Amino acid sequence: MADDLFAGGAPSPSGSYDASAIEVLEGLEPVRRRPGMYIGGTDERAFHHLASEVLDNAMDEAVAGFATRIEIQLEPGNKLTITDNGRGIPVDPHPKFPGKSALEVILTTLHSGGKFSDKAYATSGGLHGVGISVVNALSVETVVEVARNKELFRQTFSQGLAQGPLEKIGAAPNRRGTAVSFIPDTEIFGEMKFKPARLHRLARSKAYLFAGVEIRWKCDPSLITDDTPAEAAFQFPGGLSDHLREQIGDRECATTSFFTGNQDFPATAGRVEWAIAWPLWSDGSYSWYCNTIPTPDGGTHEAGLRTAIVKGIRAFGDLVGQKKAKDIQAEDIMSCCEVMLSVFIRDPQFQSQTKDRLTSPEAARLVENAVRDHFDHFLSDHMDRGKALLAYVLDRMDERLRRKQEKDVKRKTATSARKLRLPGKLTDCSADSPEGTEIFIVEGDSAGGSAKQARDRKTQAILPIRGKILNVASATSAKILANQEIADLIQALGCGTRKDCNPDHLRYDRIVIMTDADVDGAHIATLLMTFFFQEMPELVRRGHLYLAQPPLYRIVSGGKSLYARDDVHRLELMEKEFKNKKVEISRFKGLGEMNPMQLRETTMDPKTRGMIRITLPQDYEERAGVRDLVDRLMGTNPAHRFAFIQENAAAVDEEAIDA
Repeated sequence: MADDLFAGGAPSPSGSYDASAIEVLEGLEPVRRRPGMYIGGTDERAFHHLASEVLDNAMDEAVAGFATRIEIQLEPGNKLTITDNGRGIPVDPHPKFPGKSALEVILTTLHSGGKFSDKAYATSGGLHGVGISVVNALSVETVVEVARNKELFRQTFSQGLAQGPLEKIGAAPNRRGTAVSFIPDTEIFGEMKFKPARLHRLARSKAYLFAGVEIRWKCDPSLITDDTPAEAAFQFPGGLSDHLREQIGDRECATTSFFTGNQDFPATAGRVEWAIAWPLWSDGSYSWYCNTIPTPDGGTHEAGLRTAIVKGIRAFGDLVGQKKAKDIQAEDIMSCCEVMLSVFIRDPQFQSQTKDRLTSPEAARLVENAVRDHFDHFLSDHMDRGKALLAYVLDRMDERLRRKQEKDVKRKTATSARKLRLPGKLTDCSADSPEGTEIFIVEGDSAGGSAKQARDRKTQAILPIRGKILNVASATSAKILANQEIADLIQALGCGTRKDCNPDHLRYDRIVIMTDADVDGAHIATLLMTFFFQEMPELVRRGHLYLAQPPLYRIVSGGKSLYARDDVHRLELMEKEFKNKKVEISRFKGLGEMNPMQLRETTMDPKTRGMIRITLPQDYEERAGVRDLVDRLMGTNPAHRFAFIQENAAAVDEEAIDA
């Protein structure tokens, strides 16, 4: 509840809730108690929002036509100073607060300022009269200097409180405007520091938004840790058009010329400026502004632009006889373009004090009407350009429709699969679409139980199998289909076998064979791979089959714990990580011996696991040597297997001795 900002809920000593429990916060104390309500939190973004609040006041002076230059200076001690050459904050006594200057009222009182009407500013970023007072409340020191009528005044504040009266410093015949210096309070923000690179980008972006202002940047070199310049001056006569050309660089676009322009709003104070390009081979980005305030979440001005662009491209398609153009949606033309939109309107409405989203209803209509006519001319005045953009957009539309069709097919497949009788031992995942899902084929019920606890329920399914499955290389088709373990596996995957195998019907994105890291586990994995090579080779070709890599050993020394996949890896870790250290080595007899946390960390969590993708060359069926090897190892004649072992045993022994 908002009221609890001003009404404390601490119980009285007797435990009752009465009038003595009610707190009334005065002045700027609400800001210090609940900074998140005013600047969105106390994180880095909110911290730098303090700079934006002061800079926005200077920009309002520039947009109103009273300032031509703004200076931003960052000094050691986290001190930031922003100066403009505008009219200067009024310093005469305020009629409602005897004994206080207007400057002190503005700095120490919420909802005070000159932007509640259009007397001082036709359009402005400040609306609520809280920006500069919030900065003052959250700063351990704030110093304001004002040059008005060729005289210089100064007043100092701390944590929202004036540290003395307004002082007249002396004559200032060659100076005018306001300078605000502040140091954020460590009680609120801890040891957080201003980042020069972030402030430099802020200064540059503001200069693009109003061609009539020059913004000068200066930073103590000792504070810079990257390539941010210590000094710079920004002024861009082309406004957003200059900004867009710099951002696009040498990237190829659908049209060689960009859609840029500006337009004053009729019968009301305000205007709109835009710059749009459609790069061919890269993602786009959006930059929305209202009265020079960034609105990262867009809003009604964004909606007006989208409507104008979509209506314009559809109308052009109708003009050139392209019937498909009527189906164009906003995402087809807007999803991959570079967009910059800046509006200036009177009394804008935002979603919150941080102004992340514009909600003024009239902005949509004003922007749509202003942009639409210009876009129609952009397309039709140069027909080749218009047709090139239309072709680009239609390609995007076809791609969207194709993705939608594929998604619908997958959804129907998943829905149909849920209606089928799935194997009782299968613990399915909850995702509706196969995209990003995995099925782990696990050896034994014990390992299956551990895997069920370790899995991500949304994307990971578990199918336990009992021991060594049927060797399909030496079995008839009838025997394969009659085997319960194989039948469960085929049913869980849902894509059929052999000539009826359709990978598009596969219920999971990945099939992961997860067996023990010993000889028996390797044998079971080989049997499963043989099954997929013979019964579902297209799944292997498309990269759906994986082999998990569970550890065989756990090595512990002090507080350090590492896992080894096999003996070679164990010796490698002993040499590199645990040399000359006393270690405890435990060997996992199987996956079932690992607790769920260990299994998730080492084998199932995509962030920490390792997996091997099983591949099958396209010309597998034509490689007689490979087919012969599979037949010898997995076929019906045990003598062939025995002969292979005798032929290769000596080489294996020699390699083991060398290792």
